[in-house]
Amino acid sequence: MEANPQRRGILCVVSGPSGSGKTTLCRAFNDEDPSCSYAISCTTRPIREGEVNGKDYHFLSEEEFLARVDKGDLLEHARVHGNLYGTLKSSVIEQVENGQDVLIDIDVQGASLIRNNDDPAIQASYIDIFVMPPSQEELQARLGGRGTESEQNFALRMENAQEEIAQWEKYAYAIVSGSREEDLQKFRSIIHGERNRASRLGISQKK
Repeated sequence: MEANPQRRGILCVVSGPSGSGKTTLCRAFNDEDPSCSYAISCTTRPIREGEVNGKDYHFLSEEEFLARVDKGDLLEHARVHGNLYGTLKSSVIEQVENGQDVLIDIDVQGASLIRNNDDPAIQASYIDIFVMPPSQEELQARLGGRGTESEQNFALRMENAQEEIAQWEKYAYAIVSGSREEDLQKFRSIIHGERNRASRLGISQKK
């Protein structure tokens, strides 16, 4: 008898307040692990200096975004900091069913929508990780260091950060952010452990 394991891909949702380092963490892991892809979100927020459309985000007008919602193209969507964000179904479902791991960097609203999605393919693949800033002072320093926020936007992000942090216990895993390498090491451990879950292996038996 020969066992041929074919692993189902992981749908890994990563959340955390702005400035927690979640996006940097996802991109760093994606760069070092070719078996994992990074799902690019759609957003209506203005493009920032240095960002590339189609690489950092799919930048859409609000009309274009809402048209995608109406067509059922989005796995989840939410309004955050006054802008719309969402994840394309096409960037997730087919990949996990073919054994590809997918990372999604989204806010707690979007994570809740995916966590409660009743699609069997989503439920069988889903895990989630919350990236926690080490302290409020460090979070303020990280956000302030961006230099991309108006005073009003900065205050809004800090307020929203407290609301997001309050939901960390809903996640299966939590990483208290330290150095980039420390965060990446913890992230690797979680993903590698999840890849070896017996429930992710579809075993076909050959006599």
